[in-house]
Amino acid sequence: MKITLFGATGDLGQALLEQALAAGHDVTVLVRNPGRLRAGQRERVTLVEGDGLVAEDVRRALPEGTQAVLFAVGVDEKTSPRDLCTDVTRHIIATMRERGLSRFIWCGGGSNFRPEDDITFGARFVRWFSEHFLNHRHTDKEHQLDLLDDATDIEWYGIRPLQMIAGPRREQYRLGFDRYSGFSRITFADCAHAMLGMLEDDTWRHKAPIVQY
Repeated sequence: MKITLFGATGDLGQALLEQALAAGHDVTVLVRNPGRLRAGQRERVTLVEGDGLVAEDVRRALPEGTQAVLFAVGVDEKTSPRDLCTDVTRHIIATMRERGLSRFIWCGGGSNFRPEDDITFGARFVRWFSEHFLNHRHTDKEHQLDLLDDATDIEWYGIRPLQMIAGPRREQYRLGFDRYSGFSRITFADCAHAMLGMLEDDTWRHKAPIVQY
């Protein structure tokens, strides 16, 4: 499948890139600093150097024939621009509409509630903690979700991990609206596996289930 990956140099993005290449996908990446790609990756991808906050750079990274977009852009509480993910997504959606592309797979977080969630004390704590200590990230993802909810013409799919950690790909995890708390964990590798599974699975269309062990 011909896919474009945003956020390829982060922990989740690297896991997505490695798994996508291993699966034989044709991958385009938009990166500001190509030097942050791992050895051997640059020769195996279509590399577009640019910034997701620049609409024209996003357009260059979404050529005709693109079948899916993977979004793994991370937010740094201290250095990222406000609404980084939201603004990049706005550019992506505009280009997808212009070129007739439809599949968008996104990674959010457990502090962003969905109507299907089983709201427990643990979930409320996750939200409270994020609002007070990770507000930059939390607010950006809230705005991004609002944007996606309004984009009913886009075939978007999402996952919401809690604590993402380094570790092996187990391919055994829960994906749904089960109870969760701040102790819920998932590896970057399994987050990537769940997202790539949505390339050809329509189960979670316009939904963002929690992913956890």
